[in-house]
Amino acid sequence: MALQGPIPVHFHQVFPHGCYTVGDVEPVKDFDASSGDRFVQARDKQSGELVWQIPVMDADPALKAAQKTVAVKILSPVQPTPPQPVNGLPFTPVEFDGLTVTPYVNGSGRLAYSIKAREMHSPRTATKGAA
Repeated sequence: MALQGPIPVHFHQVFPHGCYTVGDVEPVKDFDASSGDRFVQARDKQSGELVWQIPVMDADPALKAAQKTVAVKILSPVQPTPPQPVNGLPFTPVEFDGLTVTPYVNGSGRLAYSIKAREMHSPRTATKGAA
C-alpha cells in the first residue's frame, strides 16, 4: 500500500469551517522516558522535533459537543506562539500548515486520528472582530 505513516492533508480538509484555540500550547510528555518527577518532552518519531500540543475547537456546526475539541500536535524546536486574540471574539481563530493525520484505534476500539502540524498562524482570511 502506498499510504504508510502520517497522511498529508490540507487545513480545510480537516477543518472546513475553521477552528479556534481553546487553551494553551503545552509540551507533550514522553510517557516512556519520563518517570516520577522527571518530565521528558516527546519527540516526533520521523523528524526528531519536539512535540507540543494545543486544544482547538472545530467550528463545524454539525459536530456533537463531545467531538468539537481536539488536540493538534505541533512539531517545533521551540514552543509555538498562538495568534493574537481577535477583538470581540471569545476564542482565537487559528490555522495550521504542514498538517498530517495518522489514523489509529483508540482504547474503546473506535477509529481516531492524531493531527500534527508544522506551523500555526492566524487565518489567511482573518475573521473581523467588533471594532
